[in-house]
Amino acid sequence: MLASWRLNAVGRMKKKLEYLWPLLGLVAVVGSFYLLYHEFRGESVGSEVWAALKSVSLRNYIFAGVGSLLAYAALAWYDRIALLHLGVKHISWVFVSLCSFTTYALSHNIGASVFSGAMVRYRAYSTKGLTAAQVAILVVLCSYTFGFGNVFLGGLLLTYDPELMQRLSGFLPDVFTHPHAARAVGLTCLAGVALYIIGSLMHFKPMRLGRFELLYPRPDVMKQQLFAAPLELIGASAIIYFALPEQGNPGYLVVLGAFILSFSAALVSHAPGGLGVFELLFIKLMPDVARVKVLAALLVWRLFYLIIPLFFAIVVVVIFERGRLAQVLREARVVAARNDEHE
Repeated sequence: MLASWRLNAVGRMKKKLEYLWPLLGLVAVVGSFYLLYHEFRGESVGSEVWAALKSVSLRNYIFAGVGSLLAYAALAWYDRIALLHLGVKHISWVFVSLCSFTTYALSHNIGASVFSGAMVRYRAYSTKGLTAAQVAILVVLCSYTFGFGNVFLGGLLLTYDPELMQRLSGFLPDVFTHPHAARAVGLTCLAGVALYIIGSLMHFKPMRLGRFELLYPRPDVMKQQLFAAPLELIGASAIIYFALPEQGNPGYLVVLGAFILSFSAALVSHAPGGLGVFELLFIKLMPDVARVKVLAALLVWRLFYLIIPLFFAIVVVVIFERGRLAQVLREARVVAARNDEHE
């Protein structure tokens, strides 16, 4: 009886969360656009942004495209690492890459990437024999890998350049933007990464913090995470770096740090595509560059990282579902033919 009550309570909680996350995302979007409106009030944003977009050279647009390809290649590596952890070796790189690309292209635009990504992955990987439990582990490990990259690179940047957080002075309380506090956060992040690496090498048992459980993967899995995790962030932030003008450009490391902070905040907000949240924070982190030019660079990022991949992902989904439907119809015809023979 008690177990049944607990299951019902968990079910009710999940249903509430299904409504809560989109609501939080909507609030984040509306609030961010309100602040962005005040940020650009009185400026002819449309014409200035268009002029800024046209001022980006073809060479830099090509480099931005390469950055996007690098980011999505790293995301495919996430899935490959998770499959290695599961001991699954029969799925081809092509299928994994297409599944990962489609998953992230859709989930980045929809928001709530853990939930939306899980549905897309289950639809694809179940056709290759993976169970729901295996897909759940795959999704969690991919999230671990992304989090690992954020903590690792964020820790390195805050330790190396703690004054990065001072760019948010006036936007965040001083306790969060002080260089000493930023370096302390950076060193704490690196200590966590070191514990993760040591735990994997020494085969530590899972570490429990309340209901949270930190699993230490095998060393061969952890070593690949060490390279794949930062690669996606490096590629994605490069899109913005190449779209920014040379005048006032703070350099790639600052852009990378600003991207990690803004992208992480956008994910936490559950806003679809981080809409508004990402732009607001990134613009605040780039006080040396004209705001309109930063906004133009972020539009280039959305084009290469979100909109173009979304278009191709929809095409992949249509082709995949068409193939699945054709297979189901073929199987139905075979069954019908067998039934006719028996009759």
